[in-house]
Amino acid sequence: MRSELFAATNQEQESAQAGLRLQNSKLLKVELRGEVFARQGAMVAYQGNVQFEAQGAGGIGKFLKQKLTGEGIPLMKMRGQGDVFLADRAADIYLIDLEGPHDGLSINGANVLAFEPTLSWDIKMVQGAGMMSNSGLFNCNFSGAGRIAITCKGTPVVLNVDQPTFADPQAAVCWSTSLQTGYQRADSLGLGTLLGRTTGEAFTMAFTGQGFVVVQPSEEPPGGFIGGTGGGQQAGQEGGVAGMLGGLLGGR
Repeated sequence: MRSELFAATNQEQESAQAGLRLQNSKLLKVELRGEVFARQGAMVAYQGNVQFEAQGAGGIGKFLKQKLTGEGIPLMKMRGQGDVFLADRAADIYLIDLEGPHDGLSINGANVLAFEPTLSWDIKMVQGAGMMSNSGLFNCNFSGAGRIAITCKGTPVVLNVDQPTFADPQAAVCWSTSLQTGYQRADSLGLGTLLGRTTGEAFTMAFTGQGFVVVQPSEEPPGGFIGGTGGGQQAGQEGGVAGMLGGLLGGR
């Protein structure tokens, strides 16, 4: 049998080292030799002896935060020996290596595809989000040493924050937790209602300090308060929830 389909670029990419790697720009290959966490429903194929176990939001504390905030990651644990292929609606996939206690990533839960169990994560209030916009108040923060696979709708731009930087909160995928964040009314920037065509968003996110922001060329509709997995609570409810959870969810 002969076809361009069988070209070398479409063949399974082999590696002697376990872990997360790209099969191609839209498929993640997990060479499983133990455990890895992934988004529920992301598996498209696997080979070998692999077990899948639903994790909910990743523990009772995260479950409660997810229910209250609308943010979180519906997780499954993959355990065993084999190769697992993951994807999310043909979105582009990128790998980020966190390299220790001083590395931190704040990411919209909707953009998390898989991560190694050596990483710690939690749901945190976005710093400076007391403006109460429709887009969100909460994000997933990752820290430690390990690899995470994220998704973007289209090829993103990575902005190095060496001067005040602003982004539509529906397009901001993730940023380094070393940055200071805030929300600013679009009117104050002369943008009026030009931001957030899909949501009528009246705010823009501001970033200062030293770090990076990843912005995708697509606006995610609001799921939870910042996208994530939630059911889209109304803006009028956010103030009460934010106040109730302020101590629980902390600063960033």
